[in-house]
Amino acid sequence: MSSEPIRVLIAEDEALIRLDLKEMLEEEGYTVVAEAGDGQQAVDQATELRPDLVILDIQMPVLDGLSAAEQIASARIAPVIVLTAFSQRELVERARDAGAMAYLVKPFSKNDLVPAIEVARGRFAEMTALDGEVRTLEERLETRKVVEQAKGKLMADQGITEAEAFRFIQRTAMNERTSMKAIAQRILQPQAAADPTTGS
Repeated sequence: MSSEPIRVLIAEDEALIRLDLKEMLEEEGYTVVAEAGDGQQAVDQATELRPDLVILDIQMPVLDGLSAAEQIASARIAPVIVLTAFSQRELVERARDAGAMAYLVKPFSKNDLVPAIEVARGRFAEMTALDGEVRTLEERLETRKVVEQAKGKLMADQGITEAEAFRFIQRTAMNERTSMKAIAQRILQPQAAADPTTGS
């Protein structure tokens, strides 16, 4: 396997946590390309270095992690994972709205970190694929919502993973030369196919 190591940028204002995180990542074969102590530094370094993944603490000086996540995510630089010391629902929601692909609640272990990275990278790849289909931000959000719901339905109905559900939607769209949104809408309305009024 000659795949390049995944390049990670860590932004955390507490040096000890940053060090821990760096060690965990390096033990798992990731390369830490930069470390930042505040959100603005994180945005600047992410823009310059284009890492494969950004891990941001929510509470940081200069620019907080949510604002930094928003800037990095909206520029489509890299998937973002946010670290939070609180499992506050509303912060998690805000992180998601800011474009974070996954989050970790401190203290976390290596066993939490690796799955979060996989999830974040998978979702980012999905988002990038979806972005290729749509022009406006409004359409993008609408498409993402429909695809999320369709994935949920496939996962529930077929007992498959989130990634498998997305691949199914993506593959079907490619095969039928249509958009993922169209496939997602069809998955969500199977009863329409058997509707007697359509003459089927």
